[in-house]
Amino acid sequence: MRTFRVAAWVLGLAAIALLAGCATGPRITTEADPEANFASYRTFGFYSPLAIEKEGYSSAASERMKAAARAQMEARGYVFTTERPDLWLNINAYTQQRTDVTSMPSVDYAYYYSYRARGYYVVPYWRDRTDVYRYTEGTLNVDLVDVERNRLVWEGIAVGRVSREKDPAKRDARINDTMAEIFAQYPYRAGSVPAPQ
Repeated sequence: MRTFRVAAWVLGLAAIALLAGCATGPRITTEADPEANFASYRTFGFYSPLAIEKEGYSSAASERMKAAARAQMEARGYVFTTERPDLWLNINAYTQQRTDVTSMPSVDYAYYYSYRARGYYVVPYWRDRTDVYRYTEGTLNVDLVDVERNRLVWEGIAVGRVSREKDPAKRDARINDTMAEIFAQYPYRAGSVPAPQ
């Protein structure tokens, strides 16, 4: 049972690494705590244990996600620290198998032989065509938690189809791109109020 859970967890991380695989990119949603004082936050650290490292160890994918998230936070002026930060940063990733079913009317033609006219006639008939698409959908969550209040103050979520990229450099680039898309929705900088939208 434990081997299955670990295998599913590792597969989930590898799949999330490819989250940005579709041409349109992932769907991004965010939510901020309206009571949070974002101007007071200047430092951050990683929550322990990270949701993506719940088995107690890191992987190449989890290290890449941590590095991408850290780069995004530092680009906004936050300072990384392990000694009592203002914000905990937590990352979670998982995959699900999805099925899309579409149905649309289509027309086909049948041929009918008329003995009276001694010839063939084309007769149209309508039917519904149903297509079934199975795919893997990945979700990547980034949470920022106010350490002092122990309260979630911001969450960014990316959801998209997962492709099976084998090139590690391309996987890393997709993780970086997805993390950048999530943080593009984060309007705050360390020690300041958000810029007007």
